[in-house]
Amino acid sequence: MRNLHIVKVGGNIIEKDEDLQHFLDLFANLEGPKILVHGGGKLATELAERLGIAVKMIDGRRITDAETVEVITMVYGGKVNKHIVAGLQARNCNALGFSGADGNTIYSVKRPVKNIDFGFVGDVVGVNSELIDKLLDIGITPAFCAITHDGKGQLLNTNADTIACELAIGLSKSYKVTLNYCFEKPGVLIDVANDDSVVREINTSKYSELLEDKIIADGMLPKLENCFYALKGGVNKVQLGKPEMLQNTNTNFTTLRL
Repeated sequence: MRNLHIVKVGGNIIEKDEDLQHFLDLFANLEGPKILVHGGGKLATELAERLGIAVKMIDGRRITDAETVEVITMVYGGKVNKHIVAGLQARNCNALGFSGADGNTIYSVKRPVKNIDFGFVGDVVGVNSELIDKLLDIGITPAFCAITHDGKGQLLNTNADTIACELAIGLSKSYKVTLNYCFEKPGVLIDVANDDSVVREINTSKYSELLEDKIIADGMLPKLENCFYALKGGVNKVQLGKPEMLQNTNTNFTTLRL
């Protein structure tokens, strides 16, 4: 079974061009088939504010009304995605940009309203792994933005961590998948103020211990929930840390296994 790297990049790496260019260098040099998933939330917020569109957030999650769908389509599927694809082409990495609607690659349902109506937000229900596999076979590197669709003409804002996770599970039947979450921190930290306090290895029992000690909280909590969901779905391993982990030039990152 061939190795496949799926890499989600987000946070300040997307917003700072120097950091993004460095990431693209490392990603392009990854050997073998690979997939990139990216966010771009801060840039979407900046554009919305310039256009006079109110940005609504609840518990750190974006409320996606009809105007916001237009903004994220412009930013995620347009500016950010095409900038990344062009950067990869400049590095001899034959990338092709995707939303979930392209090739029906990732389809979702609109999140049902419970206590909060998040608007046009998608929960992934399927991945067209057969098509993605064919693209990888001919040397294409898919670059996915954080947009999916419902099959009825509606684009849906979808968490990029979740997209990476669902892609990893869907392709784990054909590949030995390593799922990488790249951001500005070196991994899961015992002390968020100390970058040297990285937890190098986390298994199920260690995860329970970290939860009990309340070391995992806030934004890291849903990220690790995604990680273990991916591992239980057949993904070989998950890595979290700075982009240098892609080339093993930085030994300080977190690896998760069951």
